[in-house]
Amino acid sequence: MTLDGGMKCVKYLMFIFNFLFWISGIALIVVGILVQTHVNGTLQITSVAASGAPILIIVVGVIINFVAFFGCCGAWNENYCMITTFAILLVIIFLVEIAAAIAGYVFKDQIRDVFEKSFNETMANYNQTDKANSIDTLQKQFKCCGGVQYSDWFPQLNNTVPDSCCRVIKKGCGKNTSASNIYVEGCIKSIRSWLEENILIVAGVALGIALFQLLGIIFACVLMKGIKSGYEVM
Repeated sequence: MTLDGGMKCVKYLMFIFNFLFWISGIALIVVGILVQTHVNGTLQITSVAASGAPILIIVVGVIINFVAFFGCCGAWNENYCMITTFAILLVIIFLVEIAAAIAGYVFKDQIRDVFEKSFNETMANYNQTDKANSIDTLQKQFKCCGGVQYSDWFPQLNNTVPDSCCRVIKKGCGKNTSASNIYVEGCIKSIRSWLEENILIVAGVALGIALFQLLGIIFACVLMKGIKSGYEVM
């Protein structure tokens, strides 16, 4: 029995959806690797939960690629079993994402504490070349100085701050700790403000991905119904 135009359209739309889904999985893997590299190179993350976040992103990307494979092959070959597996896995991913979003909101304070602790530990090891480079990079990027405030450096650096705290960086400028010469706001507050400013973008992207996945589930269910009804896709 020949499939009508509407069902053919669903088949090809699902194939395109899974191709884009596969690309999103690749993107997550790349992002996870970049975040993991940046985190390891910038802060001393001692919390398993915090250090495992980038790894989790990579794992999710790999799973998405696996799921997209089922979707593409199932749609192209009209394989009812593969499309069913795809739909079930996509529903599971969707539910896990919702659970992760809820957990992220509930434990946001703990995540903030982990970051603050990690930043302070990195400051304490500032004399190590790699830690000095990483924290200098943060202070330059966010135009900040110290953890809570610039004076956090005083006990460690004899009432001076790193040159990366200076508004105009030059060798030895950190010895002048006047507000006109250095940034006085702490990095924890600056980075927290940056995160809050960008959270709407993150939420919008997350919502878009969730809606995209729901669309994939709908395509899969419609195609499953068509195949089960005895349609033949040309």
